[in-house]
Amino acid sequence: MAYIENFKNSVLTPSFCPGKYCGRVSYDNGTWSGCGACPRGYRANDESICLLCMETLSLYDWLYLGFMTLLLLVLHWFFIDMVSMRRSFNKDVLILHGSALIETGLACICTLLLTDPIGSFRVRSCPIKNGADWYTLFHNPNLYYEETLHCTQEAVYPLYTVVFMLYGFALLIMLVLRPWICARCLPKQSKMSIYAAMYFIPILGLFHAVGAGILYYSYPFITVVLSVISNAAHFALRENQTWKALFLDTITDIRNCVILLGHWCLHAYGIIAITTYKRILPNPTHLLFLVPFPAIFYISTAIFTDPNKVIP
Repeated sequence: MAYIENFKNSVLTPSFCPGKYCGRVSYDNGTWSGCGACPRGYRANDESICLLCMETLSLYDWLYLGFMTLLLLVLHWFFIDMVSMRRSFNKDVLILHGSALIETGLACICTLLLTDPIGSFRVRSCPIKNGADWYTLFHNPNLYYEETLHCTQEAVYPLYTVVFMLYGFALLIMLVLRPWICARCLPKQSKMSIYAAMYFIPILGLFHAVGAGILYYSYPFITVVLSVISNAAHFALRENQTWKALFLDTITDIRNCVILLGHWCLHAYGIIAITTYKRILPNPTHLLFLVPFPAIFYISTAIFTDPNKVIP
């Protein structure tokens, strides 16, 4: 038991702490705290001393935050488009889409300004070393199988909490702006987009709380796969599945053209994120030529997958 107290009590000279994330904090009187979780924005080094994180976010980290933001924005646009029940763009629907874009943009600005250093768009962060950094809860050391030393902390500061801040601001700003806009644009249907957001934003927060580490390492592949699936689903909803009709509907209908360009942008985003992760390729530019490939492949092969021609 005396060994356990050495880890839990303050000491004059810092000594090694058990566990990957336990550390000691320096007091003003020259002593050191017992082993425990480092304060927010700090992380224990190899000598178990909590040091202030002063690194900046990498490009991959910024792309991860962009993915979580795009996920929120795309869901806003999806439900607005679904409740409006319009097969073409009009002034009212575009106003609602613009409102969702402004709400998400304001939420991003507020989140960045309130993230340390406060009042700046620069973000101070702790380095991410491995996937365990996202789940420090499961790495609290059990001292001699007698007592657990609780060192749960945000080792990936601020990538975990900043997403909750973003979603919180997005929900608050939406509840302030959207009702006023909905009262003037599609007043009967548009309010349903508010109710939908009040459901999917907390659900997004729940997914992030549970699977943030998994999302961090897999979001580039998720983006590419979802963009391909949504692109195929968009074309599959057309009644005329001939290549000529698919092509003409895409270039002559503004709504179809915008949706296709959105799919291409998401596909390019995923490709850039994949090549950025651990620098798999030094120059991903040539891979961007693959962005239109799913659409071209579907249009060129649609005639071979027509059920009327396959099933006798």
